[in-house]
Amino acid sequence: MKTIEIQPVKQISRLVRIPVDGVYLLGDLQVPVEAHSLVLLAYQFGGSRNHPRCLKAARIIRNHGFATLLCDLPTNDEEAWDEVTGNYHNDAEFLAKRLVAVTGWAKTQEDTRRLRLAYYGVSAGAGAAIIAAARLGPEIHAVVSRDGRLDLPAEAISQVKCPTLLVAGENDENGLAGVRRALEKLACPKELKVIPGASCSFGEPGKHEEVVELSAVWLHRQLKD
Repeated sequence: MKTIEIQPVKQISRLVRIPVDGVYLLGDLQVPVEAHSLVLLAYQFGGSRNHPRCLKAARIIRNHGFATLLCDLPTNDEEAWDEVTGNYHNDAEFLAKRLVAVTGWAKTQEDTRRLRLAYYGVSAGAGAAIIAAARLGPEIHAVVSRDGRLDLPAEAISQVKCPTLLVAGENDENGLAGVRRALEKLACPKELKVIPGASCSFGEPGKHEEVVELSAVWLHRQLKD
């Protein structure tokens, strides 16, 4: 009888539904078998799990051996201002609450509960990542804030304990000034990377890939041991 060689599974991939606040947040979970850490990507808009730039960012991060969870923090219905709840998708506090809940979910899953946790946040999602890291303390091992809107309470920034990387575009004068102010408030191991020739959205050719790549390298340096 001929023996059939079974090839090992190289990556666990699944779509997830995470119950939070009476709704389900949809996400894309990808876990390479050799992954030692999980990077949760935090964006400010619904549908990020299907957005080409977000998917590319997650793929670049996975190329460095990380698992990734790309989850919609607001639902599509929550992208407009809700007069009842007073929440908006640009509200870092609202997004942080969702990110904390998603993090808690990841800690209960068989695929991810043993992995170290890190955040990669963009724009208002970067502010949410800072707030969530401050609240969760030692549970979060590293944070990347890209194009962060960091006009946050000083206590939220000063309470972050894990290594934190702030990334801004050279041509984003207002954003860069805010990031520099945030850098002064951080009391943890910290670093600022300014991307030459980049605007706030990193829409120039190759700049988005450049910032994700350097972020992934930095995360690997913080989490490899």
